[in-house]
Amino acid sequence: MSGPNKRSIEGKHVLIAGGGKNLGGLLARDLAAHGAAQVAIHYNSPATRAEAEATADAVRQSGAGAHLIAADLTSAAAVGALFDDARNAMGRIDAAVNTVGKVLKKPIAEIGEAEFDEMSAVNSKVAFFFIREAGRTLAERGSICTLVTSLLGAYTPFYAAYAGTKAPVEHYTRAASKEFGARGISVTAIGPGPMDTPFFYPAEGADAVAYHRTAAALSPFTATGLTDIADIVPWIRFLLTEGWWMTGQTILVNGGYTTK
Repeated sequence: MSGPNKRSIEGKHVLIAGGGKNLGGLLARDLAAHGAAQVAIHYNSPATRAEAEATADAVRQSGAGAHLIAADLTSAAAVGALFDDARNAMGRIDAAVNTVGKVLKKPIAEIGEAEFDEMSAVNSKVAFFFIREAGRTLAERGSICTLVTSLLGAYTPFYAAYAGTKAPVEHYTRAASKEFGARGISVTAIGPGPMDTPFFYPAEGADAVAYHRTAAALSPFTATGLTDIADIVPWIRFLLTEGWWMTGQTILVNGGYTTK
C-alpha cells in the first residue's frame, strides 16, 4: 500500500508490556528485525530481569534501541509511569502492546477473594489503564494491541476467574477504538489458544495438557499441538502495521481451538 495510509513498523517506537520473555520477548525481537527503531521492554520483577536483558541485547543486535523498564503494573499510577518512562526514553510511542496476564484454573467454589482480586488486577485493571494511557500518549496513527485468550470463545469449567477477568478487555477495546479513532489510532485484542510456554503448564494437569494438545483443528500439523508463539507474533505485527483498518475487534488466533 502506498499513500497517506501506508503503515509500516520501520522507524517506529514500540512499548511492550511483558516484553522481556515468552511471547512479548519474541515480539520485541521480531519488531526490531522488521525495522522498529526503538523498543521499550517492560518486565515485572528482578526475577525476570535476566530474560529481559537477553531480549534487549537481541533487539540491539538488530540495530534498534532497547530500553528496559521494571514495574508492577497493578496500579493506575504505575501504568502511567510506564508510559512516561517509555516516552522519555524513546521520544514518542507509536505502538503499545500489552502481553501481561495471569492464569488460574480452579472451580468457582474454591476461588477466594484475594485470588479473584489478583486476577482482576492483572488481567483487567492493567489492561484498562494500559489502553487509557496509550490513548493519552500515542502519536497519531498509532496502534494498541492487548493479549487476551481464546477461552473467550469457549464453554468450559474452571476458568471463570481467568477468562472472566480477560473478558472486559473485549469491551475496553471496542470503546477505545471509537474514542481514539479520530486520531487514527487502531485498537485490537488477540486471543491465542493454549500456548507452548511456561505460562501454560503450571495451571494444567497431565490429562488437561493431553487434551489441549489435540483440541485445535490444526493440532496435528504442529510440533506440540499447542499454539506456538511464533504463529501469534505475525498477527500482532500485522495489526500494528498494514492491518490498521482492523479496529475494535477481538481476534481468536488458535488453529481452530475455539471460535465465536
